[in-house]
Parts: sequence; structure tokens; C-alpha cells
Amino acid sequence: MKRAWLKALVALLLVALGLFTFVLPPVVDGYANTTNALPPAAPNQRALALHQGLWVADLHADSLMWNRSLNERNERGHVDVPRLIEGGVALQGFTIVSQVPWDMNLESNSGTSDLTALLFVAERWPPRTWTSLLERALYQAERLHEAALDSGGKLRVIRTRGELARYIEARAGDPKQTAGFLGIEGAQVLEGKLESVQRLFDAGFRMMAPSHFFDTEVGGSAHGEQKHGLLPFGRQVIAEMERLGMLVDLAHASPQTIDDVLAVATKPVVFSHTGVLGTCDNPRNISDAALDRTAAAGGVVGIGFFENATCGADLASIVRSIRYTVDRIGVDHVALGSDFDGFVETPIDASQMASLTEALLGAGFSEAQIRAIMGLNVQRLLSQVLPP
Repeated sequence: MKRAWLKALVALLLVALGLFTFVLPPVVDGYANTTNALPPAAPNQRALALHQGLWVADLHADSLMWNRSLNERNERGHVDVPRLIEGGVALQGFTIVSQVPWDMNLESNSGTSDLTALLFVAERWPPRTWTSLLERALYQAERLHEAALDSGGKLRVIRTRGELARYIEARAGDPKQTAGFLGIEGAQVLEGKLESVQRLFDAGFRMMAPSHFFDTEVGGSAHGEQKHGLLPFGRQVIAEMERLGMLVDLAHASPQTIDDVLAVATKPVVFSHTGVLGTCDNPRNISDAALDRTAAAGGVVGIGFFENATCGADLASIVRSIRYTVDRIGVDHVALGSDFDGFVETPIDASQMASLTEALLGAGFSEAQIRAIMGLNVQRLLSQVLPP
């Protein structure tokens, strides 16, 4: 009898383990990263013709946290290499997530809980990543580099101005390729050590945000408990990032952190994925004053594709946010920051970017303005900030 109970218990544990490791991750991915039930209609010929000649860049996607191959077309999520190429995306920012609170919200979060740890264990990540935020970042960087090696030349990782220039030239002759660069949501990955900035740079990271959903030793979060500004350690981190050639990303930063970083930064900054208070009033989005100061410093604001950024679930809401930002700070400082694969629903995935081009045309943007918004502003920014 005891042996029978033991066998039953082992079988039950094996079933539970199988559900945890093979069923939970794809279910969460499929639930969290979706497009609207009614995708946009096929773009018209004018939009398609224009889109085919664009250099499209998106500043923010969290695709590396999910266990699916970047080189295969997936039914889940928003981004993979085939869909990037189909959508004419020349450059995708791959931003890594290291820790999010269990009760993730826009108002107030502490850094004492760790929802992502459960997901990463379920996805069978190496044990070194289970307790180290730095190792989680480094592992996701490894995943992107491995995907590039296995892509047959269809995916590159951009780390320097030289690599960017060579890629731009190569893609002009063969648009059936794409590229990515690495960014980080939240400087908690530093684990309080300044030397970690160099380790991350060496791993290929070229953008990092002081905070994500909770306050850090670098700077306060718009969703943190204290929402403090840039701390002394943070000033050291910003200086080291600028020395190396890394973009400072102020998405999710508290208003005080935004002000403090803009006061000390000597290079342009970026909001990799955000909305603006002028069209969508919630703690996730940034003020007119922040827009003005970012533009004055030569920075770029990436407009998100998700409802908390735009207060809408369609392309029109994205275009409305873009229009407001362009009218406020000029077309040279506006870009795309989708937040693809970031626990969000979006109107389109990476393969459907031409529909956004059509929506911008329909809203009265000129072709030159669309070229800037859809990617040339990001190209210019990286050419300014990246190391040689």
C-alpha cells in the first residue's frame, strides 16, 4: 500500500513538474503578449511602396525573456526574425527584464518580490540566473548573440557605430535581413556594483534604464514606493555609461529621476517606450516639460503601442500620441517604442509595421516625417552615442 501511494505521489509530482515547465511558460506568453482580435486591413499600395523604402527601428521589445526561437516564425508573441523581416524592421531594440513585482502596478511597487523568478525557473533557465539579476541579463544577451549566429546572416547584433554603418550599407543591397541591439529595463541588474556596467557593456548592452517597476540604488521609478531621484551611485553609473557609449533610457523613471539625469547627462537620452501625459494621463507617461528638456538635449522619445501609453487599443491612438509629441518637440525627436512581448496587447505585431506607416500617412504626416519617425531618428541617435 505504501509503495502504491509513493508511486502515485511521484506520478503526481512529475505531472505537476511537467505542467510547470512545459505548459505554464507558453500559456503565460500566449496570454500576455497578444494583438487585438481584429488585425488591421492590408495597407494600401501607397503605404506599402513607402514602407518598402523606410529604415524602420523600434526601440523596445522584451522578446528575450520568452522561451521561443527568434529565428522561427511563432504563433505566440509579437517579435521574431521572420516577422521583423516581413514588417521591414531594420533594427529592433531587445530589452531585457530581470525582475518584476508580483503585484505589478502603475502606482507603487517594492523590489522585495520577484514574479519573473518563477517564470525563469519554469523556462528551465540555468541555475545561475535563478537568484542573480546580473546573470539574468547576461543570459539574455547570450540568447541574442546565439540567435544571430544561428540566423544564417539574417540577424546581426549592433554594438558600435562602425557595425551600424556597415549594416546600413549591407541592408541597402539586401533588405531581407534585420538587426538588434541590447537594452536593460532597470539598473537593479548592477547588483550595486559599478564594475557591473563594464560587464554588461562587454556582453553587448548599449542601453540601460535607471529603474523599471521599483526604485533602485541608481534612481527612482515612476511606480516605486519612494519615487526618489538620481542617487549618488546613480550619478556614477550615468557617467560610466556615457564614457562607454551606452544610452540612458528614462522610460519608467520617476519625474525627479528624469530631471536629475537630464541635469547631469552630457549626451542625448532616450525614452525607449512611453506615452505622453498630453494624450494619456497616468503615472506611466511623461510631461510636456520632460519632452521639452529631452528634445533640447538632442534625445528621442519612443512612443509605445500599448494601452497604458496611448489610452487606446488601436493604431489611431498610437498616431494621436505621435502627433502630439511631434507638435510639441519636433519630428526629429520622435520614434517607435512598441514594448512588443512586454506583457502587453498591441494593435499590430512586428510583421504589420506597414499598417502604422499607412496610419501616419492617413493622419497627414509627410513622407519625410514618416521616415524620421519610423527609424531615421533612432539611426541618428545611435550614430551619436554608440562607441566607434
